[in-house]
Amino acid sequence: MIITNKELLINLIEELRKNNLKIVFTNGCFDILHKGHVKYLSEAKKFGDVLIVGINSDSSIKKIKGNKRPIIPLESRIEVLDAINSVDFVIPFEEETPLELISLIKPDIHVKGGDYTIENLPESKLILEYGGEIKIITLVNGFSTTNVVNSILEMNK
Repeated sequence: MIITNKELLINLIEELRKNNLKIVFTNGCFDILHKGHVKYLSEAKKFGDVLIVGINSDSSIKKIKGNKRPIIPLESRIEVLDAINSVDFVIPFEEETPLELISLIKPDIHVKGGDYTIENLPESKLILEYGGEIKIITLVNGFSTTNVVNSILEMNK
């Protein structure tokens, strides 16, 4: 299910909490979805009952990755993420990091890929302050979106 605004998100979180469901949150650009993402999201879902995925908007990806990104527009990325079985909810966000979303959701578990550590994760302080946990999942060998995109862009020069 795609969540399009904060009011829907707040109502969803209230309902999930009433039912004592463990909420897992992760986020990213998900610019070119591949096998590595599917495995990552599947592993993330194992930490709880509900997986909410925050996805960077096109404008926030441009700020983070430069004007040649995103490769795939937001609507398409959302539709593909929403079709992955382990993903329960998808919500886009405009900021470079999902601090506002995390403040609203207060997930029990926040998951990131192995290219992060708890120390270099911008949202770590917020998550740990409210009592959430952070889990780092090992990257799927050979599946780096950044490397794939950079090689494609390099070939097109």
